Amino acid sequence: MKKLFFVFVLIFVVSCGGDYVDKPKNLISKGDMAEIMADLAINDQATFMYPNSNLEAGTRFILNTHKVKSDDYIQSFKYYVVKGKINGIAEDAQKILLKKDPKAEKYIKDKVKNNGVVPQNLPTLSK
Repeated sequence: MKKLFFVFVLIFVVSCGGDYVDKPKNLISKGDMAEIMADLAINDQATFMYPNSNLEAGTRFILNTHKVKSDDYIQSFKYYVVKGKINGIAEDAQKILLKKDPKAEKYIKDKVKNNGVVPQNLPTLSK
């Protein structure tokens, strides 16, 4: 009886081992996600430089520029997180940021040097 129960549990576990989230109907490509994430990071930093700026308006502008609905972005983000692909997309976004502002790499390295924090997998433009 225990063996039969174990077999049923094993079958259940294997059958449930599939996707935890369905692929969104309007899935945003990895490249477009990286571009959007890079633009959102710039927008986020702008709010520190200009405290009276509107983060939400900037976010809407970025999504409109990329012709993406906010719900599609959220669903795509969730999908890539569950699939374990968001780290690669974030690294691509970081590379995009470094290409847009090559001085950022020196700034990051100086901050790391001063704070004693060593980032993992900091992309460089020299690669």
